[in-house]
Amino acid sequence: MPSARSRRAPRSRPDRSSLANGDAIAASVEAAAALRVRAVEEAAAARPAPAMQLLRRALRTLPVDSDDLGAITVRTKTLLTMAYVQAETGPITEGLVHLGTARSLVGGMADGQHKLYLLGFAHHQHALILLRAGRIAESVELFDQAIPLLEEALGGPAGDPELLARAYMNRCLAHISGGRPGPAERDARACMALAAEHGFPLIGAKAEGNLGEIAQLRGAIPEALRYFEGAERAFRELAPGLVPRTKIDQARSLLAAGLADEAARHLDEALPELREHRIGQDLAEAEVARAAAALLAGDLTLAKQLATSARSHFVKRGSEPWAEVAALTRLRAEVEAALAGVDSTATPARAVALAERLAEAGLTDEAATATMLAVRLALRRRGVDAAEELLEQVPAPSRIAPIDHRMLLRLCRAEVALAHGQSRRVLAQAKAGLTELGAARDKMGGLDLVCGTAIHGFELGRLAVKLVLDNARTDADGRRLLDWQERTRAQIYRYEPQPAIDDPELATAVADLRAVMRTVQQYRLERRSTAHLERRITMLQREVSRLGWHTSHWGKPRPVCSAAEVIDRLGDRTLISFAGPGEDLAAVVVSGGRTRLFRLGRQEQVLEVARQLHADLDALAPDDLIEPLVNAVSRSALNRIELLDRWLFGPDGIPTELFADSELVIVPFGGLYSVPWESLPTLRGRAVSVAPSATAWVGAAEAPGTDGRVVLVCGPDLPESVSELDQLTAVYPDAVVLQGAEATTAAVLSAMDGAKLVHIAAHGTHEPANALFSRLELADGGLIAHEVARLHRPPEHIVLAACELALSHIRPGDEPLGFAGAMLASGSRTVVAAVNRVGHRSAALTMTDYHRRLASTSAAVDIAETMAEYHRRLASGTRPARALAEATAADPLRRPFILLGAG
Repeated sequence: MPSARSRRAPRSRPDRSSLANGDAIAASVEAAAALRVRAVEEAAAARPAPAMQLLRRALRTLPVDSDDLGAITVRTKTLLTMAYVQAETGPITEGLVHLGTARSLVGGMADGQHKLYLLGFAHHQHALILLRAGRIAESVELFDQAIPLLEEALGGPAGDPELLARAYMNRCLAHISGGRPGPAERDARACMALAAEHGFPLIGAKAEGNLGEIAQLRGAIPEALRYFEGAERAFRELAPGLVPRTKIDQARSLLAAGLADEAARHLDEALPELREHRIGQDLAEAEVARAAAALLAGDLTLAKQLATSARSHFVKRGSEPWAEVAALTRLRAEVEAALAGVDSTATPARAVALAERLAEAGLTDEAATATMLAVRLALRRRGVDAAEELLEQVPAPSRIAPIDHRMLLRLCRAEVALAHGQSRRVLAQAKAGLTELGAARDKMGGLDLVCGTAIHGFELGRLAVKLVLDNARTDADGRRLLDWQERTRAQIYRYEPQPAIDDPELATAVADLRAVMRTVQQYRLERRSTAHLERRITMLQREVSRLGWHTSHWGKPRPVCSAAEVIDRLGDRTLISFAGPGEDLAAVVVSGGRTRLFRLGRQEQVLEVARQLHADLDALAPDDLIEPLVNAVSRSALNRIELLDRWLFGPDGIPTELFADSELVIVPFGGLYSVPWESLPTLRGRAVSVAPSATAWVGAAEAPGTDGRVVLVCGPDLPESVSELDQLTAVYPDAVVLQGAEATTAAVLSAMDGAKLVHIAAHGTHEPANALFSRLELADGGLIAHEVARLHRPPEHIVLAACELALSHIRPGDEPLGFAGAMLASGSRTVVAAVNRVGHRSAALTMTDYHRRLASTSAAVDIAETMAEYHRRLASGTRPARALAEATAADPLRRPFILLGAG
């Protein structure tokens, strides 16, 4: 019989093939997990194509039909990641297929921490896909399910703080899209706390970008741009592929501020990279934003092309709500074309149908916009009752509705009221709308942001001014017209600038820009290529602008002056305020306490002659022009001057007896800003001050005087500068003189701060594309308008003996801005500059004559008496304008200087 030992059951021994299989599974799971992590990094850096390749490799690496928990978990996470990446690069439906497969795997798992985590992950990915497709309400509901599950799993072995941080970040975006800034900010802060605690810098940077979108939602554009800038800086280091996405966000903020050109430049940089990486959603969103920029700039053809392309991309992706947003952008372009009398397919019925689709998608603001477009189309077809019925369907704007939405609603209400002949209602809507626009403008920082917002109220303001002008019959109507002109023009000049915040980064960017511009000049002299340097200048200009946007609010708003206040402040002066809201030119003249209105005929013919005169005077500028050319161009210029003078002040124009011996304050608009007014025969030798608005003139006239120094500056390469400076130092013996190597930008800015009078003789360049980069050439490069606009105590009186620096770039909304304008807006009282090119000799002779008349009493008066007399005359508010009138009268064609502000 067998022994006891032999009767015992044999000991179980591990099967070598099972051990090998388990090791293989563990190895494949580990390899697949590593591939998925790399894929997540690629996707987070906006590189979906390589991310998808890695995810497919991960799936091929995993064993098929394994019941190993690790293998199932990694397969599920890989499929969930793949769902989002697939939805980003192709149709959403393909992504949802992967999501469904992953959910099936999760459903077959035993209850526990792993299942909780994966279920939360699945809800998150589904929510994210729907969010990108524009299905906001559904996405928020799924995020609300995902976050508690991820929080519960956080304490266990399956916990994933990074995914939880992403969930907060993405739900924040959903709240932003739904117009809920409060919940959005709470989620952004929660995300940033997790990112800081666990070391997720990229997620923290994305959350900072979200804070920018929240700030934009609240109308705080400078704050939004500051957040976006911080996010972009982090992305350039951590994930350069995300920079284009941030440029889209920045562009939207700039569009909200009315800066169409700046927004377009951001988007034109982003679009090629988005096309290269085939990021379908971001590409289509960028095209929609670029279409909006084109629309704001008046390029309706480009706007329609881009909106159509964007809609096609959204449709292919299955992003139906976004496709309707693109359709709305195209409709806006078509409506603008229809209102301009161009053939258009836009009809009220199409707009209403689009509004219904947008409402079904939960896009209430966009649906309201489409309905308002239907209102405008109905009015164009004289369907007043239909328009009114549609207008009643538009809900009141929400507290965070963007300013352009509010202005469009005010415009529609005003246009319907106009169609009914209800003038008071029209003006009430215009007044309320411009007040709302002013509140939005008051939040802006930097001159160009403040200036840009005017475009949103341009149509509304023009409608009001035209209505008042069309109905004007009496002197009282002229006063009313002046009131409305002041509400609608040159609002940038009604702010009391606040001290700038010293920003070392901004100072460095300006210094770099100056150095590169200097190098470009040298390269051109040497006939070397400057293409790479020009690109560098563009980049630095954008950096300077961006930093200036959020340095501080531009200033404290002053109330717009009423006609009665203007009349009281004018005294014995005469104000002429030109207006052209329609086809005709008009002028309000305030003289002797009375207001009169004059209609001056077709404005286009006046503006065309002003353009031709400007070209003639530019051609006449060079000192060494040969005599035959001088004679020919002079005859042409004189003919245009006489024609312009006759139209404005001839028998059918403004009677000269209204301003027989008084000083003039002229408020131009548009193309009239380029007119050298004292060259007109009627105004020759007459003291004339030019101001962007009557309110701006009052602000300049009331600017506090100083007892500071006189500063004389001479830039490089001026043939006549030595004799000019010699003459001026004789006029002002105590002046601070900066010339040669001493005339650096830092020294000049320091001397200008708090000065009584500053005279700068230098080459000047007006930049029509971006007037705040107009500059004066000094020893170490260009002194740009950005810098002088941020002086703590701007000079009371500044003379720019350089070409063209009184020119203004007229931004959409008829807001003028240039180098001289920046000085006036920053608090200077009097700015003397040229509206044309000026020869060196002519500039030197004019300025010598001007200063002698301005400051000297007689050769026998001692220095102290001379300066005391100068301060007394300058304080009187009349002497500078009179001195300039006499100095330019000697050669009006070649001395095209004007006095901007109060003289």
